[in-house]
Amino acid sequence: MYVCSCFGVTEQQVKQHADAGACTPRQIASACKAGTDCGGCVRRIQALLGRGDCPRRELLDQKQEQVAGSVGATAAVAGSPVVRLSDAA
Repeated sequence: MYVCSCFGVTEQQVKQHADAGACTPRQIASACKAGTDCGGCVRRIQALLGRGDCPRRELLDQKQEQVAGSVGATAAVAGSPVVRLSDAA
């Protein structure tokens, strides 16, 4: 079944690109142009991709959590109060 009639992209092609690592409609568009003309297929592409099924997205979330944790730990170790520019005057 066609997902994008503008460029003749099928569900199978979208799934193949997703299996190859495309996690977002924008990445699908980069791979096969689906969603770049009228935009009518973007929601269907989103549905095919699903929510949270992207391993790269999970890795990105883990990295963001690690960065947030290390920033908090650094602030706790430093023990110095936060000084705003308005306080310095």
